[in-house]
Amino acid sequence: MRPLHTLLSTCICSLVKKTVFFLTFTLAVLLSCTKDPKTEVAPLGLGDSSEKVVFDPSQVPYPTLSAYRFFKLPLAAQRPVAEVLPYEPISALFTDYAEKARFVWMPPGAKATYNGDGNVLQFPENSVLIKNFYYDGVQPGNTRRIIETRILFKRNGQWEFADYVWNAEQTEAFLDMNGSTTPVTWTDENGTTRSISYRIPSAGECQMCHKIGNTPVPIGPKPQNLNADLAYRDGVRNQLKKWVEHGFLEPGYPKNIMTTVAWDDPTEPLALRARSYLDANCAHCHAPERQCSYRAVRFEYNANGAAANQGICMEPEEPVEPSMTYNIAPGNVARSMVHYRMNTNDEAVRMPLIGRSMIHTEGVALISQYIQSLNQTCN
Repeated sequence: MRPLHTLLSTCICSLVKKTVFFLTFTLAVLLSCTKDPKTEVAPLGLGDSSEKVVFDPSQVPYPTLSAYRFFKLPLAAQRPVAEVLPYEPISALFTDYAEKARFVWMPPGAKATYNGDGNVLQFPENSVLIKNFYYDGVQPGNTRRIIETRILFKRNGQWEFADYVWNAEQTEAFLDMNGSTTPVTWTDENGTTRSISYRIPSAGECQMCHKIGNTPVPIGPKPQNLNADLAYRDGVRNQLKKWVEHGFLEPGYPKNIMTTVAWDDPTEPLALRARSYLDANCAHCHAPERQCSYRAVRFEYNANGAAANQGICMEPEEPVEPSMTYNIAPGNVARSMVHYRMNTNDEAVRMPLIGRSMIHTEGVALISQYIQSLNQTCN
C-alpha cells in the first residue's frame, strides 16, 4: 500500500490537470464563437495545404493578397491552386517591359459565356481576374521582383479594382489603391541594363483605361485573344477549350473566331502583326465610349482592317506636330502621327497616355516597318 502523502499528491495532480484542461477548452470555445470571419484565412507562412480559394463578396477586397489563397505558398512562386487557371493573350499590352502572369477564378459551377469574337467574355458574378507584374534580372542580385498584383472582381454585377503592392521581402502584397512609384533596375535577356521609376496606378488611373462610359470593364479576355495554345500543368491545350474543360466557359462558341496573332512572331503577316499590336495597345481607348472615343481612329482588331479606321491618309485632329500630315502616311514614317506618338516620352503627346514611361522600341520598329510597307496614295 502506497503512503498517504503519495496518494494525496497523485489526487492533487489529477485535479489540477482536469482543471487546466477544462479552462483551456472553455477559452477555445469562447474564442471560436467571437472570431471575425476575416481571420479565418490562414496567415502567410503557415504552410496550409488547402487549395480552396477564399472569396467572400461581403468582405473583399481583403487587406492582403494571400488571404484569397489564389496561390500556394510561398506566394512569390505564383503557383496557382487547382481552382485557379492561368491564361495569356496572344498579343499583350506593353507596360515598361514588365512581365505579366495572368489568372482567372470563378465560383464553383459558374461559367463565362461567349459574347462576340472581339468582346470580353460575359463573366458570372464573383469572377476574379488576376494579373501579376514582375521583372526578371532585377539588380542587385539578378533576381525576380514582383511589383504589384492587380485584381478585377465582379460584385453585384459591377467590376471593381483592387491593387496589391508587394513588399521587399516578396512574402506578401498589400492592398493599396493610392498609386505610387518604385525604382526598378534590371538586366534584360539581351544583357541590356535598364532603369525606370515604375508607376503603380491609383484607382482613378485604373478607371481611365478599364471603362466603357463610366462602367469599369476588363480589357484582355476576349475570344480573339485567347484562341491559341498555352502550356498547362497537364499539357498544351487551346485556351478556350481548356476553359470549357475546367468549367469556366460554356461550350458552343464559334469555331471560326477572327483571331489576333502574336505581334512579335515574324512568321505571321506583317499587317496582321501590326493590327494585333494596335488592338492590344490602343483599342481599349480608341473605341466607342472609351477614353479617346472622340478621335476618329479605331484600333480594334475586328475594325482596324479598314484603312480609314487605322488613320491611313487621315489628317490628325490636333496639330501636335505640323510635319505629321496624316495619322498614318503610307510609306512615310516621318509624317505619321501614330509613329510620332509611340516614339516619344513627352507626356503631353505620347500614346498610350498612361501605362508606360519608356518607348517600346520593338513595337515602334514593327509599326515603322508596317507604315513603310503601305503604298496607298493619299488625296
